[in-house]
Amino acid sequence: MSELRTERLLLRAWRPSDLAPWAAMNADPEVRRYFPDVLTREQSEASAAGFQADLDERGWGWWAVELRATGEFIGLTGLDPVEEHLPFTGVEAGWRLTRPAWGHGYATEAARAALAFGFTTLALPEILAVTAATNLRSQAVMRRIGMTHDPADDFNDPDVPDGPLRRSVVYRISAGTARP
Repeated sequence: MSELRTERLLLRAWRPSDLAPWAAMNADPEVRRYFPDVLTREQSEASAAGFQADLDERGWGWWAVELRATGEFIGLTGLDPVEEHLPFTGVEAGWRLTRPAWGHGYATEAARAALAFGFTTLALPEILAVTAATNLRSQAVMRRIGMTHDPADDFNDPDVPDGPLRRSVVYRISAGTARP
């Protein structure tokens, strides 16, 4: 399983000690603002187990993110194949951090590490990211890491009920245009 290091972050396997802060993060309505619902502890634990199974099987996926200086768990970042029922294919980058970790550039730093892994280790030709059209903070990260948006790719997410979160945007970056 690959472990990624940046100046301030470690993207690593999931640990039992991550489960409580992961569950608390997913129970936070502000963290889950652009998702249909908050998650129960059981749902959070199941998702972490699935993320770890993917890391064990493939060597990449959704890594737990910790601050190298303190060892504190602050969220997840990674890469994952796009779900088959969506109107496009490829590998998606994503991130989700605890509220105290917002505003420090950690999402951008972690996302850049995931992109570098995807382009160098996995030799992906392109990586994309998807979020609710209303999630401007996540879209700002996408732009900072060099991704671009084509409104023609926007779609209504079939996993999201009708409402303001259903419209989703897709950002893309190709291997030839990625910058460290």
